[in-house]
Amino acid sequence: MHYIVFYKPYGVLSQFTPAHGHRSLSDFGFPKGVYAAGRLDADSEGLLFLTDDGIFQSRIAEPKHKTPKIYLAQVERIVTPEALEKLRGGVILNDGPTLPCKALAVPEPSLPPREPPIRFRKTVPTSWVEIELKEGRNRQVRRMMACVGFPVLRLARRAIGTLTLDGLAPGQWRELTPAEIKRLKK
Repeated sequence: MHYIVFYKPYGVLSQFTPAHGHRSLSDFGFPKGVYAAGRLDADSEGLLFLTDDGIFQSRIAEPKHKTPKIYLAQVERIVTPEALEKLRGGVILNDGPTLPCKALAVPEPSLPPREPPIRFRKTVPTSWVEIELKEGRNRQVRRMMACVGFPVLRLARRAIGTLTLDGLAPGQWRELTPAEIKRLKK
């Protein structure tokens, strides 16, 4: 069995077939038979978990298991306490209400530079928000932030459960240690 953490770069699809001019997971030398547990859009970056253990893949990806996923979002303007409170209570999206989540303003994280860099506007400041979700709808963080008036400029998934990006650069991956697998399966 393979259990892999991968730092998905911006512009890469969370699938093995290239499409629409984007690179895919097939460009990174993964073992045969692994698949992504969940997805990140091409315009998002960060932690992607891959495995050939179908039962465990379901446990990570299926919303019913409520595996926490932590995201860092760079947003236009300085996020307000009121917007964070709305996020914490859950917001109404076009596909229904979201579950309550953890949301807080954070200092700019030490992420690697993104290629290409986000657009910079002298007259519009940016801020960072950390959001922890236990569900995973399509483009959910982006839609939630837009719902409270703060469009996302950059989005990175920092953690899935106990898994983090520690020690990885964009495009790098590693197999989990037996101790990490044991901790993750608890």
